[in-house]
Amino acid sequence: MAISTRDRRPTADQACVDAVETAREAALEVAPGEIGEYLGYDVEEERTVTHRFACTNPAYVGWNWAVTLVRASRARTVTVAETVLLPSAAAVLAPAWVPWEDRLQPGDLGPGDILPPAEDDVRLIPGWSADEAPGFDPTEAESMWWVAAEAGLGRLRVLSPIGRDDATDRWYSGERGPEAPIALAAPGQCSTCGFSVPMAGGLGRVFAVCANEHAPDDGRVVSLDHGCGAHSEVLAVPAALAERPAPLLDEIGYDTIVLERRAAKADVEAIADVEVSDVVAEADEVVEEQILEAAVDDLVEKPADSDVAESADVEDGEPEDR
Repeated sequence: MAISTRDRRPTADQACVDAVETAREAALEVAPGEIGEYLGYDVEEERTVTHRFACTNPAYVGWNWAVTLVRASRARTVTVAETVLLPSAAAVLAPAWVPWEDRLQPGDLGPGDILPPAEDDVRLIPGWSADEAPGFDPTEAESMWWVAAEAGLGRLRVLSPIGRDDATDRWYSGERGPEAPIALAAPGQCSTCGFSVPMAGGLGRVFAVCANEHAPDDGRVVSLDHGCGAHSEVLAVPAALAERPAPLLDEIGYDTIVLERRAAKADVEAIADVEVSDVVAEADEVVEEQILEAAVDDLVEKPADSDVAESADVEDGEPEDR
């Protein structure tokens, strides 16, 4: 069986393979100072070879500079075709682009955000169709709505059977369905709970709304076979005395408790005692000084009084002999 020329692998052109320095110079013109070691070459086509060099830029770890050389038929010199920076298997790459409508997750919509539905959203159908229309033209929706409004049919679009089935599957298999951990441990189901508010329409055969403020699903749609510990028919049964465990007393270990208030009070009292003793000592010194001063004054005044008494005695008595 003959092999076609398309099945043959291109052979490496020796002139292109040997022109490593030519490829390096071309890379240096594009990225001066960022060309590292030579990593090898790849044969692209006949007389076309791509040489690869490591990139030394720290922002492009794992990337390689690729320089493609081409030699024309019967030419002796090679020509630089292109120089590009390509990622290797170990390169750090940005994640693949995902359109915003695919990135949007439940709970991302915040106050002031607007999320219009797609024009061909299969979850919606015209309100006047009564679930019988396979689809409708969005450009004619407004004119149809005016006709439906005059007939008393109300909303422009309503939930389609596809949208209703999607909601049913999402709610039933979620955290408020029968397989939730809290439902598996519940003493009763929402179908027998007095806080369960029935829903109208076909969804009411499977779901209800919880109205127990103490339940974790208060104000949310729950399946009728869901449940929690806040069921209306749960009665609190006190445990018997014999079933209550005896208290545990630790008679070996102890805890050291520092009474900060008592320690602070003792410090204040000690400071007060020191201050009172200092005041008493100062008062005693003052009293002693006053007593000494009074005694000195008495000693100074007594000789003067004796002199007066002697002079009085001399005047009353006879004069002494001289």
